Amino acid sequence: MPELQQLFNRHAKYILYLLAIYFLGWGFTEYKSIFMGLILGTSVSLYNHWLLMRKTVKLGDAITEGKKVYSLGTLMRMGAVIVAVYISMKFPDVFHLVSVILGVVTAYAVIFIDFIIQQIIESRKR
Repeated sequence: MPELQQLFNRHAKYILYLLAIYFLGWGFTEYKSIFMGLILGTSVSLYNHWLLMRKTVKLGDAITEGKKVYSLGTLMRMGAVIVAVYISMKFPDVFHLVSVILGVVTAYAVIFIDFIIQQIIESRKR
């Protein structure tokens, strides 16, 4: 599944650019807790995206070999989000809860926007 790896690499690049912008925002603005929340949530989002990609590759390999796969890591991804929300609730002066939640959905937003851009590019090639 090299195309899945390429897709993940492109998404990870976009998410890392966003993280760089968040770090600049944390360093140069007075909204430190908001940007720290975005950094935490987006980091968890990138981890969840990587974990899902890795499990999907394992699923594809198992199917071609005729083996069974019992999970795509849903509990691990949910657990990571729960830990991020717990950390933000434990330290509300450092992490803004709404920013953490927005950061957690960052990978999904990146996937959606990338899909739209790729569809536009493909339709213009025809």
